[in-house]
Amino acid sequence: MPRGVAVNVGANTNIPGVRGPIYPDGRFRYVPIPEREPTAESVPTYADLDLDVDLPAEALDERVHLDPTFAEYPCCDRYTYGDDYAAKAGPLSELSAGDYVFFYATLSTAVEIDGDADGPVPDAPADWIAPEWGAYVIGQFRLARDPLTGDEYRVLDPDERAWFDANAHVRRETFDARVLLAGDPEESALYDRAIPLSERDAGSDANRLVTELSSDSGRGPWWRRPMRFDADGVEELLAIRENRAVERCFAAP
Repeated sequence: MPRGVAVNVGANTNIPGVRGPIYPDGRFRYVPIPEREPTAESVPTYADLDLDVDLPAEALDERVHLDPTFAEYPCCDRYTYGDDYAAKAGPLSELSAGDYVFFYATLSTAVEIDGDADGPVPDAPADWIAPEWGAYVIGQFRLARDPLTGDEYRVLDPDERAWFDANAHVRRETFDARVLLAGDPEESALYDRAIPLSERDAGSDANRLVTELSSDSGRGPWWRRPMRFDADGVEELLAIRENRAVERCFAAP
């Protein structure tokens, strides 16, 4: 039975100073963090991504740390993720081919959708969207192969290494990932609607997906930590996404 790990990704109020938005109907924009290391190859800027997000003018020409890469996302064509921090690399390295990685981000609640909306937009946020900000699952990988250590990546043949070419850690001047992941194209996705990990009334309060189904207690800054899910937790997350059953994220009143 597949296991899962959820890790925090994306822009936040520390870097680059703003979060990505979540819109009234649950659509959102994934905004990567800036790239802070020298790169051996050119990398996209925020302007290149054309995200229809209100970013500070001075940020538009900043290079982005494009990680994770989603095939649906600008400047990407595959599902990859790398991490150089032991706190995330450790639990991710314990996974195997067929297991799941869920990516979650803290998102700011927005009133209007920037750019062209696909269908009607509600006048007010859905009642499951936390006021001001919250933590939300925004995408998933089903692993196409066992996680790779940095040393294992270095000895791959060129065709296998090419799978990771767009990943930010591969493009750095000094390759530094402790773990690299490849997502199965058939069962990996950047979601079109977010799944809440926060309670309805406060972004800092964890809902039952965290407190009952993950390894995390939901106390303290839980929205920054990796979370392990057993097979039942993975099944519940997949079912919520498939059925758009966000009510299942919350305990019965």
